[in-house]
Amino acid sequence: MEMNDISRQIEELCNSKAEEFALMGYEHITGKSIWECVSENYNENELPPLHQIVNDILTLKVTTYMNWMMVKVYKSTI
Repeated sequence: MEMNDISRQIEELCNSKAEEFALMGYEHITGKSIWECVSENYNENELPPLHQIVNDILTLKVTTYMNWMMVKVYKSTI
């Protein structure tokens, strides 16, 4: 599988997770922000194995996302 195919599939997975959150009432969450949240702890030079990325996206909880967002907002106001 080519990297573009993998990137596209990860993007679709993040968008799907955002749609899942929207069904729970969190319409403002985007696939891009899902990826930012999940990938924040990854090494910039080397991504983890694909199965870990997929697992991290699929198991992301709304509370984890909201905590990440609050920290991000707090850091930007300091």
